[in-house]
Amino acid sequence: MHEITDEVREAVTASGLRQGLCTVFVQHTSCSLLIQENADPSAARDLERWLDRTVPDGESFYAHVAEGPDDMPSHVKAMLLPTSLSIPVLGADLMLGRWQGVYLFEHRRAGSTRHVVVRVGD
Repeated sequence: MHEITDEVREAVTASGLRQGLCTVFVQHTSCSLLIQENADPSAARDLERWLDRTVPDGESFYAHVAEGPDDMPSHVKAMLLPTSLSIPVLGADLMLGRWQGVYLFEHRRAGSTRHVVVRVGD
């Protein structure tokens, strides 16, 4: 999990919007977006371990394995978790809770370049 809260906040600041909605969307089928605890890194590691146990790599019933044993599991994980988020903006800032951060959750073992779209509007 890669925290992207600062980058999303920068987009909100650059927009000049004082009140409205920030939409974050990832343009890929093998990663997700989450709002999750950012105070203790062990929370992110535990979530990664739980998801890996729930959807393990290399199951013999997967047919879609062109890019390796994590190919189909990464798509299943992305199906289970959101690929877009909506965050209210008030006072030109994200209305995240005290311990909340925005994360890109990479589901591939060797992730590639990811494109995240941030749209801020009223």
